[in-house]
Amino acid sequence: MAEAQNIPAGSTTAGSIAVAAESTVATRMSAPPSFDVADFPVPHGREEEWRFTPLERLRGLHDGTAVASGEGVKVDIEAPEGVTVEAVGRDDERLGRAGKPVDRVAAQAYSSFEKASVVTVAKDAVLAEPIRIAVHGQGGVAFGHQVIELGAFAEAVVVIDHTGDAVLAANVDYVLGDGAKLTVVSVQDWDEKAVHVAQHNALVGRDASFKSVVVTFGGDVVRIHPRVAYAAPGGEAELFGLYFTDAGQHQEHRLLVDHNTPHCKSNVAYKGALQGQDAHAVWIGDVLIQAAAEGTDTYELNRNLVLTDGARVDSVPNLEIETGEIAGAGHASATGRFDDEQLFYLMARGIPEIEARRLVVRGFFAELVQQIGLPDVQERLIAKIEAELEASV
Repeated sequence: MAEAQNIPAGSTTAGSIAVAAESTVATRMSAPPSFDVADFPVPHGREEEWRFTPLERLRGLHDGTAVASGEGVKVDIEAPEGVTVEAVGRDDERLGRAGKPVDRVAAQAYSSFEKASVVTVAKDAVLAEPIRIAVHGQGGVAFGHQVIELGAFAEAVVVIDHTGDAVLAANVDYVLGDGAKLTVVSVQDWDEKAVHVAQHNALVGRDASFKSVVVTFGGDVVRIHPRVAYAAPGGEAELFGLYFTDAGQHQEHRLLVDHNTPHCKSNVAYKGALQGQDAHAVWIGDVLIQAAAEGTDTYELNRNLVLTDGARVDSVPNLEIETGEIAGAGHASATGRFDDEQLFYLMARGIPEIEARRLVVRGFFAELVQQIGLPDVQERLIAKIEAELEASV
């Protein structure tokens, strides 16, 4: 378990812990970002950014042998007034503005999609209803690209729901204009054989606010890579996530917050529960505070609850700091077994063991579920957690 570390404002020791939790930082180890697949060697599993991923289960997404086939995925978008939805080709200048691919799968996805979805919220528009994007796997291999762009001072909530069965590699771009506010809920509720590898890029404008909630339940292998950068001072980013990893599943979440601009904030909090033989969860949290990013305020947290024997967690927080002129920075990571004292406390008050276990797990996730802010989605996720616990009884 990595201990929590906090660096007070104005600390002169910040540079001495440039790597706070690991001897290497993935942001410095990987190949430079590129849209060209040829710029990335085929991974073999020994690379820092791939060492936890079961490459043999990616169905060829990592080595170029996977090609679009079958019916792929069907994408349906429901949007209220004030929103423009377009299907565009790869020559559209809005694609890739939020960030370039940082690994071979993301580059393969960028070079292989046929049409990208671009969802634009007009300047000053405040949406009363969420934008809902349903991505349903219909078998086969698919490559995708989506862009969500908010004009200055626009406000929107977007729900991206992944269901069905597919092998999918995708890039998703979020571009926030000055003063805009965007909340995105990305739900991975795939069938048990699905494979999903995605890079999420957010570019946060001046005084803009970005909230991401990543929820992962289904799939054989799911690897999500959220990344945040700032276009101007005053931006804020909140990255929340919850995952429930079952027997045989591999769920991997890799995050990078690149504080490249002064006086910006970030807060990261991911929680996961695991049960069953060979359940494997990976969380990598990279925060880079560049020399120019004075006044940065950042914190990252990962908590994991292991419910049964046979499950494994790899949790690696990385904090790289290039300036001592910060408002604050810190991280914490912990993995633990089910708390028998909490269970005893509830059972001593007449609550049956099965119900007591449910209450403890629901309490563990409650803080993050509430961040979603959409009652129908929250109720669905609570029901999913209940179903997972029921299956373990």
